[in-house]
Amino acid sequence: MARAEPDPGLPIKLGPCSNGEFVPPPPSPLVRETVRRANEAVDRNARRTGMSRRQFLLSACASATTLSVLAACSSSRSGGSSGGTFTVPTEATTEPGAAQEALGGSELIFDVQGHLLEYPPGSDLALPGFPQSECGADDPHECYGMETFLDLMFLQSDTSAVMLSAVPFPGELLSPEVMAETIALADRIGCDGRVMMQGQANPSMAPSIAAMQDSMASIAADFPIRAWKTYTHSGGPGWFLDDHDGSAPQVGDAFLEQAAALGIPIVAVHKGFGSGSRFASPVDIGPAAAAHPDISFVVYHSGYEAGGTEGPYDPDGEGVDRLITSMRDAGLGPGSNVYRALGSTWKLTMGEPDQAAHILGKLLVALGEDNVVWGTDSLWYGTPQDQIEAFRAFEITPELQERFGYPALTPEIKAKILGGTSAALYGVDLPAVPCESSREDIAEARLASVDRNRTYGPTTADEVAAFLEWDRQRAVTMTRG
Repeated sequence: MARAEPDPGLPIKLGPCSNGEFVPPPPSPLVRETVRRANEAVDRNARRTGMSRRQFLLSACASATTLSVLAACSSSRSGGSSGGTFTVPTEATTEPGAAQEALGGSELIFDVQGHLLEYPPGSDLALPGFPQSECGADDPHECYGMETFLDLMFLQSDTSAVMLSAVPFPGELLSPEVMAETIALADRIGCDGRVMMQGQANPSMAPSIAAMQDSMASIAADFPIRAWKTYTHSGGPGWFLDDHDGSAPQVGDAFLEQAAALGIPIVAVHKGFGSGSRFASPVDIGPAAAAHPDISFVVYHSGYEAGGTEGPYDPDGEGVDRLITSMRDAGLGPGSNVYRALGSTWKLTMGEPDQAAHILGKLLVALGEDNVVWGTDSLWYGTPQDQIEAFRAFEITPELQERFGYPALTPEIKAKILGGTSAALYGVDLPAVPCESSREDIAEARLASVDRNRTYGPTTADEVAAFLEWDRQRAVTMTRG
């Protein structure tokens, strides 16, 4: 008896998943309905195309099918007045050429927030409790490593370039040395100049301001860093970029001055997903950016909180509204030195088109079309191809544009967000074409993939708790060592 083909799942990954920094909310009624109907539509369309269900699920037609169902379900639940939608021609759901035309593209895609964990060869270090640990490799540690990461980003998605971003837990798994090694590997396999790195800074952990500045100078001298990555709420006592709280470590201004002095005036800072920490609030972004016009601030997550509900801008609102309020109170408008990155935020809201439309719309109004940049927080969410395809098809409806003054998501604006703005910010000239693999080779590899449609991060509160305990034990082990 023939063995049944494994079901890859829907290619637009709408189920719960986290990057380990928050408990993933349960699926909304809209997502549950979409998944049910999309699975039925997949079966119908697979039969129409003569493909097996598995083959169809690994095709762009399945992505088009899922997005069209999501758009229809969202419109139905909102009484036909959904604020966000996905524009997918009917023929794209069954015709590969039409699907590629609808969801493909030749624009530069520059992901400013990528992560990996490179375990030493033969490592016996414990693995985090992520589904990624069951990727099928002979050594599960390889599931998190640089080769897996490069495959997910460059072979399994249309990503053109990626910035390696430090993670908040201590250790050697994504050290500057690992980042540099990943860059070297990418160059060897034909992705020259496509992988870049940030230098991690933990100002509040340094024994003194001078020690912090010396550490930054050492990293800048030893590694080809393009920016600084910092967390104001973890990795030591909480602090603020603008030093407005006298009870917190007064390190923000000195950190920013050193970033500028070292000639690397880009700071990527985590804001949001703070588990209630006041230091994760973007309240300090506006004042710090106004005081340091020579620094570019790339705000990861933009203050978004998982499980929150995003609507029109409210000066007293939570979530993303906090970033906008901070900027407005500091006198900063569109085209300032503040950039908003979409990592995790787009992933969590693309299944809720109304919220996604409000987030994108109000940030484009507040920051301007040249100040929103692409990021995915992968590999925690598996290949980011579904995020890319969903964004290409996404539209802010004319009704929402008229009511709130949001701009239309034109191809030009989308191209800026996906890569054009980041290329200008980081001063790089990158081709939009894939590395050395042809588009035909990439398409063939995707159809043969065993895990293209999987998410890799924790999907439940228990898995997040297990990950945090793993992180705690690692920190204790390192401290004792």
